[in-house]
Amino acid sequence: MSAKRKTSSGSPTPRKSAGRGSYAFGDARRQKILDTAVDHFGRWGFHTSSLARIAHDCGITQGGLLHHFRSKEDLLLSVLAQSERHDVERLFGEEPASYRAYLDTLVALIEENTRRPGIVRMFNVLVGESGNVGHPAHDYFKERYARVLRHTVDLLEAAVRRGELRPDTDCLAVAQEHLAVMDGLQIQWALDPASMDMPTRVGGYLRRQYAALAATGD
Repeated sequence: MSAKRKTSSGSPTPRKSAGRGSYAFGDARRQKILDTAVDHFGRWGFHTSSLARIAHDCGITQGGLLHHFRSKEDLLLSVLAQSERHDVERLFGEEPASYRAYLDTLVALIEENTRRPGIVRMFNVLVGESGNVGHPAHDYFKERYARVLRHTVDLLEAAVRRGELRPDTDCLAVAQEHLAVMDGLQIQWALDPASMDMPTRVGGYLRRQYAALAATGD
């Protein structure tokens, strides 16, 4: 028997495919869970957040949430992976023409983050929690900082080699200071967004440090 139905006129009509629609619905629900988890982890941290509350705020059952994520640890790592993909595309997507150009990219990313306060708040909370080696995000943040630090050092060393920065630049120290200042200002901003223009404050610091390191004295 044919899989096609017939209209009243006798001509066959194709059966509607539910496949793509069901996948799209599943993708949308998964994204809603991720977005809701960002808010919960940012407000209450990992340990105090509960799958039941996250599911409730998504309008689904906890069992429905577990259909997409096996556990709270799986949900946390999926949230972090989503944020990581965004940052990697911005920071590592293409080789900057100069170290100065890389600093401009950093400031642009920080400006984007001011439009993603939930992500910033979650990042700050989870970084603090993950200092405990038993935290499920401990390895993630340890590896992330090591990767970003190594990338920054590589860019600084390349800038020294091509004569953009002074030959006596302590690349490791400068890279560590960059990360510390940016994260510190981000924490202050997350606590009170009205207290500062974060991109301007970070950009001002980076420009002053660049001027002190530039081989030309710019």
